Amino acid sequence: MNEKHREYFKLNKNILIAFAASIIISAIIAQILSEQADYLNTTYTLIVDYVIYFSTFGGLYYVDNRKKYLLKSGETDKKKLRHDLIKILTSLGIAEVIYTIVRWILQYYLLTIDYDAYLASIVSQIISTVVYMIAINLSVKMTRLYKDGS
Repeated sequence: MNEKHREYFKLNKNILIAFAASIIISAIIAQILSEQADYLNTTYTLIVDYVIYFSTFGGLYYVDNRKKYLLKSGETDKKKLRHDLIKILTSLGIAEVIYTIVRWILQYYLLTIDYDAYLASIVSQIISTVVYMIAINLSVKMTRLYKDGS
């Protein structure tokens, strides 16, 4: 497997593991808050989703990439790190906006048609995650984060 494909694989692996963690915790929180108004349940669940997702993803991304930016002298290649961080944050930002809109609207809708809170959370997050994965991979390709030679 060439280096570019390995990088895409690591990124997608980290995203999916982070989403798996956040799906479980979000469903539990949604059910705990099931007596709240639908818009509050949706909003609080989304906040918990983000905290769990970004904590997990950030940790995994760091572990996978901590050696990538080290120079032979042992110092950090700050220019390359800054360059890649801008690209990954741009890609994540675009995908996150799409994810947030799809997830909030879908979960709210499912709650209003009387889905159980945990099920509304799980269904909305799975559908939103598929949309997110498409958006993030297209964004990473467009920003050329893993272009040959980087």
